[in-house]
Amino acid sequence: MPYAEVGEGVRLFYTDDGAGGPAPLLLVHGWGTDSHQWSWHIDALASAHRVLAVDLRGHGYSSVPETGNTPRAMAEDLNVLLDSLGIPQVVAIGHSMGGQVVSILAVEHPERVRALVTLDPGYGMSAEIARGFPGMIAGLRGERPHEVAERIDEWCTNAATPPVIRRWHKRRLYGMPPHVLVQAFEAMFTGPDAIGVRPASDGYLARRQCPVLSIWADAGRASWEAGLLKDPASVVLSWEGASHRLHEERPGDFVTAVEGWLRRL
Repeated sequence: MPYAEVGEGVRLFYTDDGAGGPAPLLLVHGWGTDSHQWSWHIDALASAHRVLAVDLRGHGYSSVPETGNTPRAMAEDLNVLLDSLGIPQVVAIGHSMGGQVVSILAVEHPERVRALVTLDPGYGMSAEIARGFPGMIAGLRGERPHEVAERIDEWCTNAATPPVIRRWHKRRLYGMPPHVLVQAFEAMFTGPDAIGVRPASDGYLARRQCPVLSIWADAGRASWEAGLLKDPASVVLSWEGASHRLHEERPGDFVTAVEGWLRRL
């Protein structure tokens, strides 16, 4: 399978499937997972599009640097990857932390992103929720980081989440290097340039100029993001009853929503 050197000794694993569409689709996974989470979707999307699915630094089959496992560094890695593949522009699709990563890519390299799709993205957290993050980070730095990560992951599921998805994510988390889990989580939510918590989310995300399709499990956060979007083609959806794993729980609905929206652009 393909690998790409993106600098600083980091090598990214990615797959490249399908052809067609005005711009390739770039699929970006969330915290503590890898590109296997797109296994439910790649074949359907690749029937009409070129589809790239990548393992972010520190995750999956990609390199595991000792430092720098942050959404901003991950976004820069993707920019270099696209340069190396000769791809000028993509539709960037990100889940959870991946929603941060693709949004950073769109803000810092606006010419690179034709459109964004974010899935229950890891931004827009309220101050009330954020009060729990320092304790979570302390736990991730402690003696049982994977058990802490598992408890965080349980917050991401509900009755709509099939057991196989719960099991897959648990197994993946226990294979993650602990330092990557804590560096990425801290950089998302409590670091000096974190964009995961309001009001930092508001100012940064308002800089996105491209069309955005955002699909949320939380109607309140969906309504909040709708007020930040600039392009008139942007759409915000809320899937009642879904969990944070909404695209894995409802893969057919996800593909239909993305395909329908892209046709209208």
